[in-house]
Amino acid sequence: MKEFADLADGGRQLAVALTARLDGVDALLAPILPNGVPVALGITAELPLPVVPLATTRTDEGVRVSASPEHLTGTVVVVDDGVETGTAARAAAQALREAGVDRVLLAVPVCPREALADLALRYDDVIAVTTPLVRRSLTWHYEDFDTIDEAEALRRLGDHSS
Repeated sequence: MKEFADLADGGRQLAVALTARLDGVDALLAPILPNGVPVALGITAELPLPVVPLATTRTDEGVRVSASPEHLTGTVVVVDDGVETGTAARAAAQALREAGVDRVLLAVPVCPREALADLALRYDDVIAVTTPLVRRSLTWHYEDFDTIDEAEALRRLGDHSS
């Protein structure tokens, strides 16, 4: 039996841990496009928070995450489908710190312990439902790893806001 039915289920399970960590603090969810969006929408089903997506691009230097500082203030919770190598999570932390965000948290359904130590240095808090000893493909943790493309992610966010 796998830990999560799909990405939204990962988000719903993550919402429980996130509620305790936020403890009434106003926060903003910042899902990494595209697969962070279904996880974030799973979170908002249990914990109504505003959502502003983070766009990623792949460059010669690696993954870059663009953060729009005017929308990202206070406590920002970066959401993704999980951590494998941590590349996107590290890029998101750097972009948000450079944008001047006060408090940056990472919330993912899966984060292997080997990546956790490094990410804990970059984020004010790392919240994960499961922290396996070894890194595996994220598909290993989901019954249906229902990935989407960026256009579908933005459509779902549009449907969510209306």
